[in-house]
Amino acid sequence: MQKYVAEFIGTFMLVFSGTAAVVLAKGDALTIGLAFGLAITVMAYAFGNVSGGNFNPAVSLAMLINNRLSGIDFIGYVVAQFLGATAASAIIKTLVGDLGLATNQLGQTDFPKIGAGTAFWFELLITFIFVLVIVMTTSDSLGNANLAPLAIGLTLGFLIIAALNLTGGSLNPARSFGPAIMAGGSALKHYWVYLLAPLVGGALAAVVGRWFGSEN
Repeated sequence: MQKYVAEFIGTFMLVFSGTAAVVLAKGDALTIGLAFGLAITVMAYAFGNVSGGNFNPAVSLAMLINNRLSGIDFIGYVVAQFLGATAASAIIKTLVGDLGLATNQLGQTDFPKIGAGTAFWFELLITFIFVLVIVMTTSDSLGNANLAPLAIGLTLGFLIIAALNLTGGSLNPARSFGPAIMAGGSALKHYWVYLLAPLVGGALAAVVGRWFGSEN
């Protein structure tokens, strides 16, 4: 049970800190990227030895494919991640309402400037890069356990900065679900992109990481 609670808290912190930077602090791209990146770094250091610090269904899928996670734990992790993201977005929505701001602006991911096809392959690409970094840096044979959380957080931050004006930079089905289910509208309609593309990207990263020798 501890590892599932750890996944809940880690995903909660990721979504709460990142979307708060968007809607409460109204930060620029650098601020938002750092908020997400530093949140996952801190949570990975805090809970990495408890659950592995996935905080993302695409990461958990990669770990399942590479036999670092059991099927039962995969289901438990994903449920905990979605619940954590939803709880974070519910609190953000309450705070936004108390400030008298629009409660349909909760830091949700969407792609108003590009088509669904472009959004799909772009989210697939950036998630592939992100999860590949995770697979390699946490590898028993090739990784570095002490520096992995820092490398992972920096990678997430940089990719979100690059993606912010295209897709919002999700790389995480749970991260997009929380705000979308609370805000509704176009973000919820387009959620399928943020569900499927990261999962495909994560699965590909698992296979490529194995090819590089991550599981040796």
